[in-house]
Amino acid sequence: MLQSDNQYSKLRWLLTLGGLFLYVFDIWTDVGLALKHFQDGHYVWSGLTVMFVLTGLLVTQIFSIAWYWDDMSNVFINPQGKSSTSGRTKCGLAALHVFGMGVFTRYYHLLKKGIDVIWTSTNSYTEEEIRDVHKILFGLATDLSMLRLFEAFLESVPQLLLQIYIILGHDEGSVMQYLSVAFSFFNAAWALVDYRRCLRRSLPNIREMPSGLPTAIYLLYKLCTITSHILSYSLLLMLSTYSTIALTVVWLLGTVWTHLLHTNFCESRSLEILYRAVVGVILTFTFFNVKGQNTKVPMIIYYSFYYVVNFAAPILLYFFKQDLQTSTFLLVSIGLISGCSVLGMLCLLVYYLFLHPRGKQREADEVDGLREETETTSRISRFLQP
Repeated sequence: MLQSDNQYSKLRWLLTLGGLFLYVFDIWTDVGLALKHFQDGHYVWSGLTVMFVLTGLLVTQIFSIAWYWDDMSNVFINPQGKSSTSGRTKCGLAALHVFGMGVFTRYYHLLKKGIDVIWTSTNSYTEEEIRDVHKILFGLATDLSMLRLFEAFLESVPQLLLQIYIILGHDEGSVMQYLSVAFSFFNAAWALVDYRRCLRRSLPNIREMPSGLPTAIYLLYKLCTITSHILSYSLLLMLSTYSTIALTVVWLLGTVWTHLLHTNFCESRSLEILYRAVVGVILTFTFFNVKGQNTKVPMIIYYSFYYVVNFAAPILLYFFKQDLQTSTFLLVSIGLISGCSVLGMLCLLVYYLFLHPRGKQREADEVDGLREETETTSRISRFLQP
């Protein structure tokens, strides 16, 4: 029998289904909020909300269809040279992605194959075949988690920043707005943990991220650091909307740094440029180990900048927004930013000192080279009929 860590269990299948519902509700609340902003005459807010939704949707469709096509032309993954994958031709896949159904298509393949493997008690698989099928399921889950991570930082996290800015800076709050913030928050949290767990599970010679306390501490570390950073950015936007220029500069710095690391995540040069731009967005909000190298020095530099921004934002607001100097709002913001910053760093230290699974190779935040490492599991599965 396979060990539970090597199985794509029923619980993981249910969590995948839960992730699908969370993804749908997140988009639904954002679209509903965009309509409400439009009805209220806030056309800029409505346009920005729609822009974030479309950006996340468009980029994930581009990567998804590119990965499908790369697999079909790869002789190692598709040695028989089939002109279709999972029962669909290139044109059929293109049509699905044009209508924004790429992520849903991948969810369908993963959930359906999961039903065939883990929910069907009678099957003719040998133990070795079962092991291979479970590897395929983990490979499918890893691809999907990568797309969800992109979507989270291109749609959910910017949406959080926009809506928190509107709520705090313009005293504009509604039920739909709070729902959008909640679902964006949970969607981003889900994507972070799901990606990290799936990636560790798919890479060879890397121990899987344990459930329970290590996962909880890692999640708390990410949530606290991202939350404090978003709050700080919101305060800077309240100080001046020209702070968006500073955010653009931060994104450019992250993108250039990723470029200087010479990542080779994608086979296409143009797609690699897009990938580096996406990583730049992720680095705007949280640290990300791009190359899987020793990250001690980059993390020190990154979180030094992180603390400068987090503590400079309320100080600048205090001196340049005199009407807020004695307000409860500013005191609460300072408390939340300071508390989340300190707690996030404590969780970071606890996780990497005591709870981080030690492996022989690269760190688990790595994405560069993922296509090669998981090729035999996450790629070959495309050519199995659903």
